[in-house]
Amino acid sequence: MSSGKSWLGKELAERTGYQFTDLDTVFEERYRLSILDFFSKYGEALFRDLESRLLHETASLSQAIISTGGGAPCWPGNMQFILKAGISVYLKMPLPELLQRIRRIKKKRPLLINIPHDRLEDYIKTQLAEREAFYNQANFAFSGPDYPVEEILRTVFSSRATFST
Repeated sequence: MSSGKSWLGKELAERTGYQFTDLDTVFEERYRLSILDFFSKYGEALFRDLESRLLHETASLSQAIISTGGGAPCWPGNMQFILKAGISVYLKMPLPELLQRIRRIKKKRPLLINIPHDRLEDYIKTQLAEREAFYNQANFAFSGPDYPVEEILRTVFSSRATFST
């Protein structure tokens, strides 16, 4: 959440000529409802199931960069699918920077909407601790907040031959 996945995905797509797909955007377009409103109306479990279906639909895309939501890799079977379908990149954001970004957009995130300001840091630490096992399965990890775009391009795209997609 707020690590820069969409920004970096767009940047990589522009530089490579690949298609960029943001799963959150696809979700909102498909279901004609913001993720925040969907969570409020139908709950997280249904959201994650539908998000997972959308993720699996991306397997039909070629030369595509997919930005998932932060919780997508943690839903049962999703990380295994991601690793089988392509190359996975984990964007590691230092906690202070992550908190600063999240505080700016807190009202837009369904998992954060009811978290008091003074409990946000603890909540984010807990979320990261729970999700880290999934994120650490990624083929590559890069640290932010200033992601080395050229290094990511060289590293990820030079490794493509070693991965079956």
